[in-house]
Amino acid sequence: MIDFTKRVLAETLGTAVLLTAVVGSGIMGERLAGGNDAIALLANSLATGATLVCLILALGPISGAHLNPAVTTVAAAHGDLSWGEALRYILAQVIGAGLGVIVANLMFGLDPVSLSTHIRTGPHLWLGESIATAGLLAVIILVARQRAEAVPVAVGCYITGAYWFTSSTSFANPAVTLARTLTDTFAGIRPDDVAGFILAQTTAVAIVILARRRLGRP
Repeated sequence: MIDFTKRVLAETLGTAVLLTAVVGSGIMGERLAGGNDAIALLANSLATGATLVCLILALGPISGAHLNPAVTTVAAAHGDLSWGEALRYILAQVIGAGLGVIVANLMFGLDPVSLSTHIRTGPHLWLGESIATAGLLAVIILVARQRAEAVPVAVGCYITGAYWFTSSTSFANPAVTLARTLTDTFAGIRPDDVAGFILAQTTAVAIVILARRRLGRP
């Protein structure tokens, strides 16, 4: 059994790297796209999906590579973690996400923190975010039942696709949502809009927990 402190550190580091990839690729994509948002989003989605595959492969054996409070909550609800362990995972993810955004900002010559002014609000975006989050959790659970070693690729591919087929561009992660308020760049979200996204994500988590109880644990 891996020491729990190492597992928490893995969640902190992994979520930090994930956010560095999300924000950094958004900045790079925007700068190189010459005003073409489609090209910027393509760069952002591909970099995020590829990084997720690598992080889950690298950290999965240590912490499970949740990197996401939604994933951790579902795991705790079904006994894979105690609630005390889950709270420490979630705190680590939130801290790591914030650090990752700061690193990305600094890496591209920006202020460490600049609150986003990127407006992302409205029922259509909240619906998109609910679908993105529920879909991610369903992919993890169902692929793990059939072929656990395929989960890293499945998650990376799902997130890459969900950037494009959901109206919200698939944040699907409360820690990611909070952290992306700290960058006034392509990947940012205005602080005023966070509550709607997190409510949508939380609703999706509740639905998946209820559905998983019907299906039974893998």
